[in-house]
Amino acid sequence: MAAPKTAVVGPLVGAVVQGTNSTHFMVFNSKTAELLSHHQVELTQEFPKEGWVEQDPKVILQSVYECIEKTCEKLQELNVDIANIKAIGVSNQRETTVIWDRLTGEPLYNAVVWLDLRTQSTVEILSKKIPGNNNFVKSKTGLPLSTYFSAVKLRWILNNVSQVQKAVKEGRALFGTIDSWLIWSMTGGVNGGIHCTDVTNASRTMLFNIHSLEWDKELCDFFEIPMGILPNVCSSSEIYGLMTTGALEGVPISGCLGDQSAALVGQMCFQEGQAKNTYGTGCFLLCNTGHKCVFSEHGLLTTVAYKLGKDKPVCYALEGSVAIAGAVIRWLRDNLGIIKTSEESEKLAKEVGTSYGCYFIPAFSGLYAPYWEPTARGIICGLTQFTNKSHIAFAALEAICFQTREILDAMNRDCGIPLSHLQVDGGMTNNKVLMQLQADILHIPVIKASMPETTALGAAMAAGAAHGVDVWSLKPEDLSTVMMERFEPQIKATESEIRYSTWKKAVMKSMGWVTTQSPESSEPTLFSSLPLGFFIVSSMILLTGARYISGIP
Repeated sequence: MAAPKTAVVGPLVGAVVQGTNSTHFMVFNSKTAELLSHHQVELTQEFPKEGWVEQDPKVILQSVYECIEKTCEKLQELNVDIANIKAIGVSNQRETTVIWDRLTGEPLYNAVVWLDLRTQSTVEILSKKIPGNNNFVKSKTGLPLSTYFSAVKLRWILNNVSQVQKAVKEGRALFGTIDSWLIWSMTGGVNGGIHCTDVTNASRTMLFNIHSLEWDKELCDFFEIPMGILPNVCSSSEIYGLMTTGALEGVPISGCLGDQSAALVGQMCFQEGQAKNTYGTGCFLLCNTGHKCVFSEHGLLTTVAYKLGKDKPVCYALEGSVAIAGAVIRWLRDNLGIIKTSEESEKLAKEVGTSYGCYFIPAFSGLYAPYWEPTARGIICGLTQFTNKSHIAFAALEAICFQTREILDAMNRDCGIPLSHLQVDGGMTNNKVLMQLQADILHIPVIKASMPETTALGAAMAAGAAHGVDVWSLKPEDLSTVMMERFEPQIKATESEIRYSTWKKAVMKSMGWVTTQSPESSEPTLFSSLPLGFFIVSSMILLTGARYISGIP
């Protein structure tokens, strides 16, 4: 006799979280926001040359299918009927660029990942075309001209890959960020797949006008991008199409958000002035600025936060990043071997409770806001014979917190009203030493959601709330209360300021290590071709932080 079905209150919603290092699929109860089951697949990157970072789009797609199937199997083992899954949301690593053949469904080149640096010379050439007194790229997109965003990656591919050039000429090529590639494939691919993206992902391409919410002909002409290859831009919450394969065939895909926007929604930062910081391989701090674009004077990006429905208003955000966060811990593990697991960093740091005057500047590819210094490189300083691996682990965690402090200071100046607390999420927030350090260094409370997977939750909320699905209410009074853990500052403000000023002193020591052409490298360094003044005048941040991510930094 079959086991009785376990009662599950409310319809279920699934969420794909496709990150740089892994893919997740998670299933939530739409009435309680409870996570019922999930599956994760680790991914690798390819490094064909120094500074080049690629991924196989087919491997990414297969990881999504595998996560969905495995999660459905786990639900059935729990006696949960997968027919209760009423919608699927997609959240993705942003800016990563894919071009594929609409007739065969095959990628025409590897995905060029957001942190790829091969386009530095392309950026240099394009920057000379922008009139000095009319930076129309920044005014239309909220973004600086940099290697980070999709347009220059696409331009490089069009310049250098003959297979893509031929496909464009023959009308076979389609461009998209990872969300577009996944949704097109999952809704049928060559058999009627939907070629679309949402406003949050479109706003990271440098081809999208964030005021008119449309692809911009002037920008496409500037980058020489044929508009016919671009996806249709939709809101972040509407039915794009139906799954055409696997256990969830026929289920609508109805939510789409870039990962950082998804985390903002998952943290329920729907009010102007609310902010969140997501800790993964890097950190991303977003502040909701409501229905108006706020252009930063202190090195932050202006971006689209979300548009939760075809007829709903768009909301914008200021964004800043900590380029290297969990990547520091991964570096200690994989490059130095002083820890065997990422979790061990917390244990080591807890043992000593101090860096003992050791400071770690993880400027692995130069310094970002507020320094904009391409000649900087990572350093560990303040070492004595007493220093051991525990002190270095503590200094690495502290470095994440000091970098977040620098971004938060810039955000406070732009917004005019200092944040009274910081909402946090992401895999690294499980590290209690890190969270306490963050509260101490910011000297404001740090508030962590009990369920750190807020990126997945945000994608699920957008999907469940879509018109035609309507199983997840986004009315404030209906939103489930999320349990929070609060970390209060435990040191005096004077001590926090002394440590912060010493950190800044260490930052100065990290500068001037490389010239435009690094002697140990045949590739240009990150900002090698751009003058320091470009970044200062632009008042925008050149982001290279990584994506939100799994519990592994």
